[in-house]
Parts: sequence; structure tokens; C-alpha cells
Amino acid sequence: MVKLMTYAGPVADDAPGTRTGGVPHTSREFEWPRCRQCAGPMQFLAQVSLADIEPGGVGLLSLFMCQNDPGLCGEWDPTAGGNRAFLFESDTAHTPVPPDDGETLLGGASAVACAELDGEDYPEAGERWHQRSDREVLGQLGGRPAWVQDDETPTCGTCGRPMAFVVQLEEGHDRRTAANFGGGCGYAFCCRPCTTAAFLFQC
Repeated sequence: MVKLMTYAGPVADDAPGTRTGGVPHTSREFEWPRCRQCAGPMQFLAQVSLADIEPGGVGLLSLFMCQNDPGLCGEWDPTAGGNRAFLFESDTAHTPVPPDDGETLLGGASAVACAELDGEDYPEAGERWHQRSDREVLGQLGGRPAWVQDDETPTCGTCGRPMAFVVQLEEGHDRRTAANFGGGCGYAFCCRPCTTAAFLFQC
């Protein structure tokens, strides 16, 4: 089974649940991440409700990437410091104010609807979806990543085990609301026992 993320129209910047763009829901002690390469604040890309991945799932996964000097901060690499992923298991009622400097937000927030299709192949499921609906595919939730290049599943920096795949993101609905993956896809992973997460993209 493939669980597609499909575009469900614009939504409020602080809408709960899975969406792209807007501002993240975080814990109260959260500090907006800054790039380790250029020191500028990162751009918030998306948040994913873990309840959309598995029944009874709790928490949010939030994804950030540096866009202050695109292509110069290693933002495609999960460990270079040009992107961050945060796993919030509870207390996600806070919506932080983005820093005044840098590129911190996409041009708008997009609501996400889920559509389940038989099979295990994400690209093939996306093609079948396009044949029956004009709603654009924004990615997939859970399942197996469809790598643009080689498998780059990250390992947890705490326990050393391979992280679990959470979400694959297409760039977005339109130019205004799109993330900059160089025409490729973003991939996010987490280690639930260690409450760690990682993000990368391939093009």
C-alpha cells in the first residue's frame, strides 16, 4: 500500500497536522535552527503528523533547510549542517516567530490530503493517481523511499541504527510554495526510541 500526499488547497500558516509551508508547531523551548555553514536561519519546509504514518502515532516531524545561499551549504546532506529535522512527541502547541533575517518561510502553506493506493511502488502509484484525479501529488507518507539516486538512509547519531523512513516530499504545488530540491525530492527519517530525525534531498 502506498499512502500519497495530495494537494488539498491553501491553508492557514498555523494549521495543525500535516502540511507544507506556514510556521511549525513546536515545543515551547524550541529555538529556530540556524545553518552550521552560513549561520543564517533555516527555511521551514513542512510538518508531518505521525498519526498519518501509523494509527495511534503521536507527535510531529518538522523539516528545515538553509536557503540563504542555495547550493553552498550542503543542504542535500543529512550531516553537513544545512538542514535539520525535529521530532516533537508532545507539547506542540507553540508556534514560534521566525527570525527577521534570512529565508525562513515558503511563499504559502498547502493543506495535505492522504490517498491510499494498492502496491508498493511510489512512482507507479503517483502515475495511477494522476490518471484519475487532478489533485497534485506532494509526496508519500511511510512505505519505502523511491530514491532519485542511491539509497542514503541515514543512521541514528545516538544508537547507530538505520533510521525509519517517514516521508518523501516533492518540491511543491507551484513555484511560490515549492521547496528547493533542485528538481528532485526530499526524504525524512526518524529514530523513535532516540527521538532523533534526519533530512536530505536528492536531485
